[in-house]
Amino acid sequence: MNENINILKGMGLTMYEAQAYVTLTSLISSNATEISEKSGIPRSKIYDVLKGLVKKNFIDVEDGRPLTYNVKSPIEVLSREKERLDAEIDDTITRLTYIYENGMSQVQAPIWRIYGVEKIINQELEIINRAKNSVNMRIGFLFEGEGEALVKAFKKRRNLNINILASPICYINDEEFDIIKFFKQNEIPIQKADIPFVKVLISDSKEMMHTYTKFSEDKRNVIPETAIGIWNKYEDIARNYDERFMNQLNKMKNKKKKRD
Repeated sequence: MNENINILKGMGLTMYEAQAYVTLTSLISSNATEISEKSGIPRSKIYDVLKGLVKKNFIDVEDGRPLTYNVKSPIEVLSREKERLDAEIDDTITRLTYIYENGMSQVQAPIWRIYGVEKIINQELEIINRAKNSVNMRIGFLFEGEGEALVKAFKKRRNLNINILASPICYINDEEFDIIKFFKQNEIPIQKADIPFVKVLISDSKEMMHTYTKFSEDKRNVIPETAIGIWNKYEDIARNYDERFMNQLNKMKNKKKKRD
């Protein structure tokens, strides 16, 4: 019951309102006295609590002596509240992202070091999510779970122009991972290329992320605790790297056309 009450509180109910609603889901229909007894809410508070639930459209009230309170279906109520919260969260994301990006543009030296695999992957996903037109990547290796996370992010942004140049394979936990096959199976544009042990993500020619890591002596496995990401929002630098990327990509396409 505590878990249900906490979730209802997160939807905007008070503690007493949540207790009353949970109690009514088992009683279905009842009067204030019984609801007070079953829920443990003081008699002096119960009418105000039930009035609040009626106002928030969680229950109905029938005239009579005494008044009868009828619970509304949890499917109806919680689905409605979930839609409302989702809309509010989306609006909040939009507002705060606007503030965040404006703040980022004011930073004097927009270069940050990011440590830790999880934080690096999360930053990559944020960059992809912010992109307006294009995302270009050079992939020389992948961390555990990173390929899946990138594919999921790219599939949500089908409007983007996505280009990936990648090494054919890398090793994750001593197991060979076919980078090219994995992305092609997930219908993400990718081409095989001779990429060193580094990863570069460039968004809209405006921001980029370099990722470096050490490898085991046999040059096969990533050593995750050594990973570092360099997040760069100098547009001139990002544009320069993007031009070099597109030159390499176009040369490869032209060679392929000649062979065909």
